[in-house]
Amino acid sequence: MLKYRPEKILIEESVVDEPMTERVMAKLPGIPYEKIPSTDDLITEYKQNAAGAASGFTAAKTFLLLAEQKGNFLKKCPGQQSRGQSRNVCCDYHVINAVSNCHMECSYCYLQGYLNFPYMIVYANTARLLRELESAFNAEPETLFRTGTGELADSLALDWITGYSEILVNFFSSQKNAVLELKTKSDCIENLHGLEHNGRTAIAWSVNPPGIVASEELYSATLEERLAAAARGVDSGYPVGCHFDPIVDFPGWQGEYEKVVERIFNSVPANRVAWISLGTLRTTPELYENMRKRFPMSPLPLGELLPSVDGKLRYFKAIRWEMYRNLIDWIEKYGGKVPVYLCMERPDLWKKVFNQEPPEWHDINHQLVSYMLNMKSGK
Repeated sequence: MLKYRPEKILIEESVVDEPMTERVMAKLPGIPYEKIPSTDDLITEYKQNAAGAASGFTAAKTFLLLAEQKGNFLKKCPGQQSRGQSRNVCCDYHVINAVSNCHMECSYCYLQGYLNFPYMIVYANTARLLRELESAFNAEPETLFRTGTGELADSLALDWITGYSEILVNFFSSQKNAVLELKTKSDCIENLHGLEHNGRTAIAWSVNPPGIVASEELYSATLEERLAAAARGVDSGYPVGCHFDPIVDFPGWQGEYEKVVERIFNSVPANRVAWISLGTLRTTPELYENMRKRFPMSPLPLGELLPSVDGKLRYFKAIRWEMYRNLIDWIEKYGGKVPVYLCMERPDLWKKVFNQEPPEWHDINHQLVSYMLNMKSGK
């Protein structure tokens, strides 16, 4: 994969002396940098200069901003936040937003229709992050927190610069009611080797057929590189996860996706796979327009996508059901009874896919965390 190197580093004055800032600057010697009082003027300037420009999103990524997270690091997954409106089944996931934006250029990435300030941002006040996590987990000792860092950024794409994985893996190793998922399209797991993770961190990869990776997931690791990294992660004792999301409808998709499933279980033992999620291509109307502007050669927006209850454009329900059922059958064929769940789907489709009523959201979470913790521990 292509490693990120910014053209300029901007440092918010409040984090100049943070250890994270020192680490990033040491990893990126020779890059011009500038200290700024706050991010307020940058936000205003971006909105004025880049509003409506498809190229603005890409141009903003050339700046790396080291900033103070003034809001909450830990939040509920958007699936929880929208559960009442859309009635999508939720898996009770929590997200840590320590980094914002991604240098990879996936044509379908929802960030291009979501972020209104798309600089590459690393929040450097890590001590406050750990205090916030500790407080949240201690406040609900009976809750099992399944927590990931992949909502606003790839979990590991910048890790060679930030070392955030070391901070978080070491922290989660001693938590009694929380586990960590590092979700990535990279193969950057070097910092994870040798850490005492205590089986409480899973490394997960988004996967798609090689053709989709090559045409729609620019600057990311190839499928072969991702699976080779997964095998290295297993060798270091980590549970692994896989996310088929988005599953894309194209001629011959059945054969291509079955090959991906087979390659996964040829690369890693089934008893080291903590979970697999399935989700089909979906966009908001704004994201749909951004895809067409930024990636005019992509065929993804040309598929039959219809408005759904939650306002997103999706494939016909019959197409989604066929995709899910086929993938579940292939997972059972090559991997056996690995936990599988759907992402952002309504109860009626869950029932049709699994031939049973969907579990309550807290039960899905409990089942996934319990399965992971009951796996034979590595290192």
